[in-house]
Parts: sequence; structure tokens; C-alpha cells
Amino acid sequence: MSATKVAPILSTPDTHVFGDPTPFIDVQSLPKLSDEQLHSQYEIHRTINEITVGGWKRIALQFPDEMLVDAPRVFEALSHGLEDARKRRKISHSSSEDGIENHDSGRNLVNYMGKLGIASEDLPEKVYILADTSYGACCVDEIAAEHVDADVVVHYGRACLSPTSRLPVIYVFTSKALDLEATTDTFIQTYPERDKKIVLMADIPYSHHLQQLYGLLQDEGYTNIFAPSIIHDPSSLLPNRTVPNDIKQDADKLHPYSLFHISEPPTSLLLTLSSRFESIYIYPTNSSSAFSLPSTRPPSRNETTNPQPLAPATTTPLLRRRYALLCTLPSVPIIGILIGTLSVRAYLPALQRIRQLIADVGKKSYTVVVGKVNAAKVANFAEVGAWVVVGCWESGLVDMKSGEGGGGRYWRPMVTPFELEVAFRGEAQRVWGGEWKGGFEGVGEEKGMGGGEERDGGVEGEDDGDGGEDGDEDRDSGSEEESAPPEFDLRTGRYISSARPVEMSSNKASNRGTKRGNGHAANALIKRATGDVARIGGEASPGAEFLRSMRTWQGLGSDFEIGYQEDGATVEEGRKGLARGYTVGDDDLRK
Repeated sequence: MSATKVAPILSTPDTHVFGDPTPFIDVQSLPKLSDEQLHSQYEIHRTINEITVGGWKRIALQFPDEMLVDAPRVFEALSHGLEDARKRRKISHSSSEDGIENHDSGRNLVNYMGKLGIASEDLPEKVYILADTSYGACCVDEIAAEHVDADVVVHYGRACLSPTSRLPVIYVFTSKALDLEATTDTFIQTYPERDKKIVLMADIPYSHHLQQLYGLLQDEGYTNIFAPSIIHDPSSLLPNRTVPNDIKQDADKLHPYSLFHISEPPTSLLLTLSSRFESIYIYPTNSSSAFSLPSTRPPSRNETTNPQPLAPATTTPLLRRRYALLCTLPSVPIIGILIGTLSVRAYLPALQRIRQLIADVGKKSYTVVVGKVNAAKVANFAEVGAWVVVGCWESGLVDMKSGEGGGGRYWRPMVTPFELEVAFRGEAQRVWGGEWKGGFEGVGEEKGMGGGEERDGGVEGEDDGDGGEDGDEDRDSGSEEESAPPEFDLRTGRYISSARPVEMSSNKASNRGTKRGNGHAANALIKRATGDVARIGGEASPGAEFLRSMRTWQGLGSDFEIGYQEDGATVEEGRKGLARGYTVGDDDLRK
């Protein structure tokens, strides 16, 4: 056997290396909080009280990246506070402990401590810092918390408030400062009519200012303002916000309202609310840093510059781009399901419904878990033509241009489960009036959306009974494929021959033949050309076919050839024996 002529190429040229998808945060430039500000910003006392009432002993602290600079100080403040609370509880029980006689060693110690009420309270609490989140920072990372066997998670920063499936959560929104007088002046310039119907909302870190702002606006003469409270319900008409009872009973009554939103809302929230309000106005805030230090003296109205009315926010260009993305799905043969959460409640049933949704239109689906999503990770799956992200109602919407932190632009469409459902409707049902939904709740449950007969690109309904024998018996794989409805790209209008995976129709024909007693599909012999399609486990695999025919590099050793001697090599007896010592042939000498 000759030596390898050329070493295999195991490295990637520098010109093809993806950029680091992790955004750079200069923690040194962030302002340093005093001890008093730290306790107020991170609500140390409230957190200690909730942990004490809940009786939790293993606490996991989850910080977003920009707040990790304060994590050690928060850890120390909570640890000292919990220790002091535990000492106070022991002192409060000391009087009852003195009134109880000493027990013998044979007495039940658990009952003795139970009478004192300190059976579990006397155990010290352990606090852990979760250094990195597996998915988006807005979601609770239950997986990382379970690695330390945590009883509760304390989540800091803005949150999507999606219901968790395993652990209880203490939310600390780390409220930010807001100039109420400047906000009031801008509101007055934007809404000169005092009887205008307005919903007053704010991003979660600014939500604690709403009631005070609401009072200031009432003093200015506004009579039809509604300031909702925060609840844990992303499926609400106002996500995670309360709504008036009359609007809850009739959602159409919300359309005459205008929305005044403090701070730039997440894109998913903006798209969700765009079709529910008459107009949306966004009051910008300085939210680039993790927190805003309150000023010692708020500026007076005379010191502020003349406020200008806000321009209404529009989502029309963004909705057009989203519609262009979902129009590519009917012509894509393989769709990847990208898992963006392992903590949101009921994500597994939603995953099953999405798989069924894709299978009903005769397409192949691959389920992939990559943690934090960026362009470099999903680019490794070149055979996937589009991705559907199963995540919370905020992180499920992926920005195609940014690549999540500068990791490059995504080169395949990234859609939400709602957009996937819209794309797979039939041509008569594919009417999108601008309504948009985040998250995966309710996907695949709509009547008429579970079968392929009402979807564009799906195989038409077939009679699985005994009728129609005249035409069915003469069908082979070729005629079955010809009888399927043609696939067209909705953008170009061109015919797409690879919109469905190979042999999807022939497999259904084989299953129909099995039901009629014409033989077992697993034992049937089908004449095929040699190597016409790659198979895994006896089934056609578009991914394996793509790897075989399209990818230039197919593994180690595939990029160089091994030369052999024409006469062949001499056969020699190799080593034998145990791992602790081998022998060669009849030689007893161990080597």
C-alpha cells in the first residue's frame, strides 16, 4: 500500500471563516452602581422575601450578558441577606426551644425540629450564577438551572414571560429611569385631542412608570386612556398585559384605539399589535445600556427642549418581507425545524403538530437543536431549504439581515410557525390580511389545516377503500407522480420539479396496496435504476442524496486517493493477544 499523495484538507481558508456572532459589550464603560442603587435596581429585599416564603434552598440567578458585570455583587447581596434572614428565624424560635426539655438520643430528631418549626429553615441556601443562557435571554433557562438542581430561577432583565414547564420563576425586571415630564410633553404634542382613545403601554423595564404617567395625563384632561397591568399571558390580546372587560369580550373594539408605547418594542410585539390598533406611536428611550441611573433632580418643563409630535410607526415594509419569505416555502422540499426553546410549556406538542403540518403537504422535515441561533450554525445544513423556529413569542422571529449579533446574513428563510401555516394553505385560503402572531400556540389546530387535501402542494385526497379499483391497479410510481398537482414557485411562476421529496407518492401507493391485500409493501420488489436515490434504513433520504451528489467534501479521506500495487500486497499475519501484550505469529515475545 502506497503512502498518501496529498494530505487531506482539514482547515477552512481565512476568507471563508464566519465572524464571531457574539456581540461585543464593553462592560468597563457601563456605570457602576452604588450599594443602595444595586439593592433597588435588582430588588434584593423582595427577592429574599420570596425565596424565604417559598422555602427554596437552591437558587439559580440568570442574567443577560450586559448585566453579568453586576452578577458577583448581586450574588453576595443575596447570600448575606439570606443568611441574615436565616439567623433571625433561629432567634425567633429560641424562646420555644428553651421551653422544650432535652430529648434522649433515641428520640426522633425530625419530630423535635418539626415542633420548633425549623426543620427545613435551618438549612443554608445555595446560590448559583448561570454564566450563559442556552437560548434567548428573554426566556428562562430551565436546562442550565437543572444542571445545579435548582429549586427556583431568578430571572433578571426584560422577559417574554412565557410559561415555564418545570421550575418556578422570580422575575426581576431591573426597572429603568424615565423622564416623566418630557414624556408627558411629547404625549400632549402627539395627541392634541383630549378625548382620543389611547392605550398606554411600555416595555417591561419601564412599566412601573405607567401609573404615575397615567395620573399626569389625567391631570392634563385626557379621559379615554387605558394603562394595562403586567400579567403572564403571551396569548392575551395585548401580550402579557391586561385588557378592559368590554374589549376582552369583543376584540374589534380595540381597533379604534391608538397605542402610545414607551421604548422600542420587540419586533414580534410590534407586528402583533400593528393589526389591532388604529395607529402606533413609539416614544424612544436610551435603552442601549443595561440600566439607567436616576438623576438627582428631574429637569423641569422649562429646561426641556420643545417636544415634537411623534411620527406613526409602520410595519408595512416588514410585513412585505415576511410575506416574501413564506411564499418560498411551497417550493422547498426539505424544511428544518429549529428548536429555540426547551423551557416554554407545551413546546413538544407544538413540535409534533408542526411535523405533521409539514408531512401533510408531502415534504421532509429535520429537527435541529443548536442553542443560540446564528447564521454560522444553520449554514452547516445546506440541504435544508427553509427553517421554522419553534421558540417563544419573541425569539421565534429571527432577523434575516442581522444574523443574531453579526454572525452573517441568513441565506435560507427563517419563518415562524404561524407563517408556516399560512404558507401551506391552499391558493383559495392563502389570504393574509396583515394579522401576525408570535409563538407556536394553536399552530396546526385550525379546522381544515390538518390534511393535505386543502393545502397547496399537498397530495390530493385519495380513496383508501375498495372503490376505484379500475384506475388504481394500473398506477405505478411514475403515473402516481404525474397525477400529483404541479408545484410552482409563487415568486417566479416557474414549475418546480423538486418541491416534494423523492418517492413520496409511490410510498402512498404501496401503503394503499397493502390495505387491499395485494401483498406486503415491505416485501415488495420494485425495479429501480442503480443508485438512483440515497437511502437510510430502507427509506429515501433527501439529505443523504444531497450529501452524495451536491457536497464537495464528504468526510475525512474523501479528498485524496489511495494507490494500490497492481500485484497486490503480501498477506502477513498481524498481531494477536490481549491489550496488555501482543504476539506476532509463533513468537511468544510480547510487544
